[in-house]
Amino acid sequence: MQRKTLHSAVASWSVIVVALAVCGADWLQFRGTNGASVALGPAPPASWEEDENVAWRVNLPGRSVASPIVVQGKVITTSSSGVDQDHLHVLAFDVETGEQAWHRQFWATGRTLTHPFSAVAAPTPASDGERIFAFYSSNDLICLDLDGNLLWYRGLAFDFPKAGNDIGMSSSPIVADGTVVVQIESQGESFATGIEAATGETRWRVDRARSPNWASPMVMPGRPGGKTTVILQSGSGVVGHDMVSGKELWNFELPCQTTPSLAVHQDRILVPTSEGLTALDLPAAATAPSLAWNSSQLNPYPASPVVAKDRVYAVNSSGVLSCADLNDGKRLWQVRIGGRHWSTPVVAGNRIFCVNADGQAKVVELGESGTIIGTSDFGEAIKGSPAVADGALYVRSDNYLWKIADN
Repeated sequence: MQRKTLHSAVASWSVIVVALAVCGADWLQFRGTNGASVALGPAPPASWEEDENVAWRVNLPGRSVASPIVVQGKVITTSSSGVDQDHLHVLAFDVETGEQAWHRQFWATGRTLTHPFSAVAAPTPASDGERIFAFYSSNDLICLDLDGNLLWYRGLAFDFPKAGNDIGMSSSPIVADGTVVVQIESQGESFATGIEAATGETRWRVDRARSPNWASPMVMPGRPGGKTTVILQSGSGVVGHDMVSGKELWNFELPCQTTPSLAVHQDRILVPTSEGLTALDLPAAATAPSLAWNSSQLNPYPASPVVAKDRVYAVNSSGVLSCADLNDGKRLWQVRIGGRHWSTPVVAGNRIFCVNADGQAKVVELGESGTIIGTSDFGEAIKGSPAVADGALYVRSDNYLWKIADN
């Protein structure tokens, strides 16, 4: 039985490796292709100004607090516009020139009321390398091909009209094994659903606690029994479901945060909790996770934790970046980068890129200690996380999409 489980796990990881090879250094979803906020390839420059290392900057319609994604030579971003934010936009730009490749527009079918701090275009879109899945706070899920042609459209508010809250929704979709998973949790109707990527048909749906939650689902391949697991986080804990069937595989209760999202690295799950950061272990042969460690010194909020190699990085609400050992959670160093960080940092090469809500960026060199090696300012608010592909940093600010790369 152990040999069969190991074989299944290896096969599952092989699929992931092949997918990464096909997609190259693309950034396909919230927190990147690997879901860990870690980029493949070289690092972007450590600093930039308007006439130095800014490859291009393009003006965007409406508002968004979502991250851009990079797919097959295109940068994809979303917006919402209009007095009621009921006009939904999906835009694609050429990675080299910044020229607009296409722009598609739709009307929202669900509620569009959000806090002024947020926007209807809050969730980050996702891609499987062939299709784009754009999701919005109005619970509209739009599937386009890479040329912008509409493949299918799901107005989930038609089926679940009470799903939504006055602050707005922001959980981002995730896609694997031909299934798109969206997590919709509020004081009204709360559920998670798996939708067939090719057709838009519902594969499964599970009820969730009726409580506000803005955390995004994460995927863990090969756990348990070689199956791809989607992990759903809420205030009461984390639950693993089979990605394709939706069957519940395990449930681990702990007091989780509902804004930052968990991170996955090989056998380890890093969960932001009300007491700091908790590490769970889920080996390929295990049927449920076990507690590895708790750390009250690591308090990722509101940005999500980042895992790179054998280190964990977390920015707290006071603008302090901490680095800890992945094995035991012991803090190794910390550095003040300032500001409130809604944007989750990204690691590229030996650098971590951090952008606060005011648009001020700090680049920290990683090592035995954290050293700030670059400071830049976008000059306007930024709440979405950066994307990194082929040595370039892509950032969505209130009004612009930026590409930062060596001149």
